[in-house]
Amino acid sequence: MSDPQNQNEGAEETFISHLVELRDRIIRAGIAVIVVFVGLVYWAPDIFRLLARPLMNNLPKDGKMIVTDVTGSFFVPMKVTMLVAFVIALPIVLYQIWAFVAPGLYQHEKKLVGPLVGSSYTLFLCGMAFAYFVVFPTIFRVMAHYNAPLGAEMTTDIDNYLSFVLTMFIAFGVTFEVPIVVVLLVRMNVLTIKKLKEIRPYVIVGAFVISAVVTPPDVFSQLILAIPLIVLYEAGIIAARLFVSKPVAPAENEENAAS
Repeated sequence: MSDPQNQNEGAEETFISHLVELRDRIIRAGIAVIVVFVGLVYWAPDIFRLLARPLMNNLPKDGKMIVTDVTGSFFVPMKVTMLVAFVIALPIVLYQIWAFVAPGLYQHEKKLVGPLVGSSYTLFLCGMAFAYFVVFPTIFRVMAHYNAPLGAEMTTDIDNYLSFVLTMFIAFGVTFEVPIVVVLLVRMNVLTIKKLKEIRPYVIVGAFVISAVVTPPDVFSQLILAIPLIVLYEAGIIAARLFVSKPVAPAENEENAAS
């Protein structure tokens, strides 16, 4: 008969070892981001100018960006560069997360994680690219058009601009993850394809509500987010029909776990 005290000590040692491994994974992920940041920091002003290009190209003749904080001209480009470094190093960060949780997954779950993470990362980048090349020029052009009849000078603080573009990047990055969410819901038997089709009207209404909250209060900006959200929902249904196989039986789960 095993000693309860030895069992408790073993469980405590296992918990501590998991914490140590988690710390090591976090440190490695952080080092990856810092290394990329150090490699990019020299070009921080250029990176910010690249981020600001959609606004600068659509400002009226006398429009400009301003700095209202004493340290804004230094820290805002640094923030942008750090965020770019995080996006570039994100595959390494995701790998560290995968390496930490992989021992507790079934074999069929391990096979699913790789394509899932890769497609999620790719779609998030596609969402950011869509926001940068399509959404930003459209929104800034519309805003400049609204300001012209008012005779108002269009100036934007660089810190406020950074907050705005980050919100848009996250909104469209998450929006482009909709097909992944739909596939996962079907894969986990939370919803069926038939049910996804039935709730389509609610999804359409929800898409316009979300776009009204996230984007500026004009019809064009709201359509730019709502329409891709609806299209990606339909793409998720198609992907679920094509790629989701039948649920794995419990007996197969046990066999995979034993292997």
